[in-house]
Formats: sequence, structure tokens, C-alpha cells
Amino acid sequence: MRSKNYGNDVLGGDWRRPRKGQIPEIPAEPGLVAEDPDSGFCGAVVGCDKFGVTLEDRFGKRRVFPLTKAGFLIDGKPVTLVRPAAGPAAPARSASGSIAVKGLRAQVAKESRIYVEGVHDAELVEKIWGHDLRVEGVVVEYLEGVDDLPAIVEEFAPEEGRRLGVLVDHLVEGSKESRIAARVSSPHVLVTGHPFIDIWEAVKPAAVGIPAWPRVPRGIPWKEGIVEALGWDCETGAAWKRILGSVNAYTDLEPALLGRVEELIDFVTAPAQS
Repeated sequence: MRSKNYGNDVLGGDWRRPRKGQIPEIPAEPGLVAEDPDSGFCGAVVGCDKFGVTLEDRFGKRRVFPLTKAGFLIDGKPVTLVRPAAGPAAPARSASGSIAVKGLRAQVAKESRIYVEGVHDAELVEKIWGHDLRVEGVVVEYLEGVDDLPAIVEEFAPEEGRRLGVLVDHLVEGSKESRIAARVSSPHVLVTGHPFIDIWEAVKPAAVGIPAWPRVPRGIPWKEGIVEALGWDCETGAAWKRILGSVNAYTDLEPALLGRVEELIDFVTAPAQS
């Protein structure tokens, strides 16, 4: 004889529609493990947006589920997953990756300077580090080559509080540029550089939309050879505009250039020693 003390079947009815207040709302934070009771799919949260929550199981398979009320199980208990509350907004970043200064006003330029070889170098440095340099009050000038670098340094008359940083193209052992740089010995001057033949190569090929920078045979002007090898129907000036236009942030540049420019900025902005 069946006892009348037992209630209804605990699995009977619609468990998705329980009495008000019984189903907790859980933010779908990354890493939270949940189960879809209809399919039995169980996995960790890897994403959540207005379209639903994405779960990834232990085999790496992913599925997207709608954020329905009481639509998931956690530890065998029904829950309602909701979108996590938005965290504090990340600080704005400049193209170089540094924290952008809001309401920046022009400063009186420091006596210290950064020299680069050509106008293309100056334009690229301005595009990525321009904000940082204006914060520090540092001016970048271009030289049209470094053949006369020792004389240029002497004319600048570097001293404590009046430093000079120089960025040189193709600064590799045995190159003409390395021999010229070795003739500069002032402690108030830092000559450094990147290994690329020209600043063009410091832009990652992927940013430009090419598999790699072509190799130009000796005896052929490098920039003209690049344009021809890439099949671009334009002059070198237009080619540079195309390359520069593909650069949006420091991630579009090779680390060999990034580190050297940051080093120069640190050098010319270092406080004077008492």
C-alpha cells in the first residue's frame, strides 16, 4: 500500500520554473564550469555576450548556449547564468602602448633631442611615439643620413641636461654605419640602431599584407627594388605612404626597432645627475 506521506515525484513537473527566488543568478565568469541539462554538455565558460554563453569541454570542443532562466546546472543544481558586470574601463593607451595622458598640452621643448636618419624614420617615430614625446617635451629631427654624424654631434654640443639620442639604420657589425657610430664617444650621446637596411623593413610584413620583405640584389636601389619586387605600380613616396598607413600601433613594428626607440627616449629624458 502506497504511503500518503510521500510527496510528488521529485523529478516530475517543470524544474525550470521553480518558485520565485529559488534559482540563483550566477555571473558567467571565465572558468566557471556549468552543464547544459538538455544535451549533457559540460564545460568551462570561455566567453559570454548578448548572444549567449560559450562553454568548452575537456576535449576542447565549444558550444554556445542561450542565457535562459534556470538553463544550466552547477554541481547538479539549477542556476541562471547572467552576463558578468562590466569591470572598470581600462586606461586609454597611446600607439606605443603607454598610458595616454588626457588633455595633453604642448610643453616647451627640452634641449635634449632625438635624431633619426630620414623623413620616413621621423614619420614612423611620430606615428607611434608622438604622444609620448609630446608628454616629455622631446623633439625628433632627421639628418638625411649619418655620414657626417661626428660633426653633427660636435655642433649639437651635448652636455649634462642636453643629451642627444641617435637612431641609425642598418647598425650591424662591420657596416659603414657601425664604423661611423664608433667615432662618437660622448657620455651625453647615445647612438643605437636597428639591423634593417631601411626603416621600411622595421614594419612587420603581416601589417603590410605581404608574406615577407623581398631581398633586393646588390647594385639595385633598395626602395625601388622593393617596389618592383612587390609589384606595386607606384613611386617610392607613394609606397611609403601605403606602408605607413598600415601601421596603427607598436604591435605592427619589429621588436628590434621598438626596443631601440624606447631606449633613446629613456636616455634623453633621464634626469640630470647632480
